[in-house]
Parts: sequence; structure tokens; C-alpha cells
Amino acid sequence: MGLQIHPDIRSLSPYVPGKPVEELQRELGLTRVIKLASNENPLGPSPKALAALHGVQATLHRYPDGGATQLRQAIADRWKVAHDHVIVGNGSDEILGLLAKTFLTPGDEAIMADHTFVIYKMEVTAVHGKPIVVPLVNWVHDLESMARAITPRTRLLFLCNPNNPTGTMVPADAVDRLMARVPEDVIVVFDEAYFEYVRNPQFPDAMAYVKQGRNAIVLRTFSKIYGLAGLRIGYGISTPEIIGFLNRVRPPFNANSLAQKAALAALEDDDHVAESRAVNAAGMEQLGQGLRALGMTPIPSQTNFLYFDTQRDGRSVFDALLREGIIVRHIEGTMIRVTIGQSDENTAFLQAFKKVLDGAR
Repeated sequence: MGLQIHPDIRSLSPYVPGKPVEELQRELGLTRVIKLASNENPLGPSPKALAALHGVQATLHRYPDGGATQLRQAIADRWKVAHDHVIVGNGSDEILGLLAKTFLTPGDEAIMADHTFVIYKMEVTAVHGKPIVVPLVNWVHDLESMARAITPRTRLLFLCNPNNPTGTMVPADAVDRLMARVPEDVIVVFDEAYFEYVRNPQFPDAMAYVKQGRNAIVLRTFSKIYGLAGLRIGYGISTPEIIGFLNRVRPPFNANSLAQKAALAALEDDDHVAESRAVNAAGMEQLGQGLRALGMTPIPSQTNFLYFDTQRDGRSVFDALLREGIIVRHIEGTMIRVTIGQSDENTAFLQAFKKVLDGAR
């Protein structure tokens, strides 16, 4: 007898992460590989985070703090909320899954953009919810159309801001108009994984909606600017009621001891964040100029990556760059996403990309 699998689960495809450096080295016998695929911080973790890990190994036979008490309090202090407004997850991805499990029943709707973080659709479908997909307009969330898509079955609305993979953001006035139209029984999920990289003063203060008691949750991560992607830790800030329900389905001990210690130290290392922002801004200018010189038009970005149309088959470009020892992210069709690296990494990418373009002519 075959496995009885729900059609929603059969419809899903596994998430495909960026290709690991070691795998490409083995496949092609390369000694130097540059990974610009997963929007990681090229500077690595905060030195304070690394120092905080010294000695933790001796206590790894103990379970971690199941409530992430110190880290939650530090996050609460940073954003001036009470600790019962904070949940810590095994990456902010886990909290996305908790939101779907907690607030969706089969047939309930969750609104999201058509060109955004793929995990939203996966998590909604996995609990037999119905993803309602709204097209972007000029690579930006169409909040007017998202508001019109709300029905009595809507439970969640996902807003990735700045958006992955496009790098674009929606400004505060547009978000205010959206929030004025969202019913009280719909939770707006502000996924702000790239918040720390934003330079535009029009970026909305989503935390203000939480402090007003609105049904909103703001998700942040330690994987990007804090450089702790390998430890898997993120957090959400919302009302105590929403956090309380999420905690009912949150697995025990979901944030490991190493991650909690490193995140606590990283949160206090403002110098590392400032340096990371500066390196990113310089790299953004370098890559943007280089791509434009090659005839590309990268989409203006508020993140640590650029998204652009290669004007040719994107998978072929991706494969050709792999042979040059450069890992980027092929999103779909002709579109490629490239992470901002350090100066020498950006130069290597531009040289390899020019070689690929010259070979295709």
C-alpha cells in the first residue's frame, strides 16, 4: 500500500539552499570558491559573539534555557518592550512556521506577494492553508491590491520588507494606509530580516504597530548583519497574546545554547553592525557600478544583495559562474541575485560575470 500523503504536501518542492562552497570545490576541483548566494555577512560573526562561545562547550551536556530568558530580555530592552512581547526561534524561519501552525486552519487564507520569500507559501501550504498571491508592481509590494485581497477567511498577511529577492521596500505612508484597512482578526507579519541594512528614511517603524496593540508581529534575524547564520537564531516581537499562543506550539529548547550566547553578545556589538553596514554600502556601490558597466540594470536595493535581469538564460549564467568558482542565486528565468561581498569578492564576481557574458556573445 502506498503512502497516503495529503495533496498539499505532494504539491510542495523542498527548499533548495545556496550551493555549499565545499560541494563546489569537490565537484570542480577548485581551490578558491566565493559564495555570494545566501546573503551572508562577508565579515563573519561579531568578535564579541565568538568570544562569548569560549567555555560554552563544557556545558553542552545541559539543555539550553528553554525560554531564552537572557536573550529575550536583551531584545526587549533594545526595542523598549516588555519581555513577554518577545519570542526566540531557531531562525526567524521557525517563527514563520509557528505562525502558520498557530493561526491557520485548513482553507484559511494567507496573503503574500508573488515574488517574495518562498518559505511563506511553503509553511501555509504545509498546514493546508490557502496562499493568496498578489503580484508585485515594479518589483515592489502592491499594498493596495493586498488590502483588496483580504476576505473573511484571511488570517495572515506577509510583508517582507525589504523584500527578498528583489531588495525593494515599501515606505511608511503606504504601510500606514494598509494597516488602516486590515481587520482586527488578521495578523500582519513584518519580515524584516534585512532591516539593519536599510538606508531609506521612509522605511516604516513596524514596531510602532506592536506597541499600539495591533495584531502585528515583527520578525528579525541574527543570520544576516550579525553573521550567525550557521547557528540558526531569530526573534519575533508582537503582543503578549500572540506571543503566548505561539509559545503553545513552539518546540521546547528550540534555541540552542551556543546560539543564545552568541546572539546575546552580537546584539551588544554596535561597532560590528556599523562596520558591516559600511562594508555593505561600499560593496553595493562597487557592484552596482560594475553591473551597469556591463549593461545590466540592478534593481535599487535596501538590503545586502542586488537582483538583476541577466538578459539571457539565468540557469546557464549560474552554471557558467560556478565553473569560475562563483556561487550566486538563480531565482527564476533570466533573474540572478548576488550577495554583496568584500571588495575582492565583488571584483572576482564582476570579472567572472564579464567572462561569462563575453563567452555568450
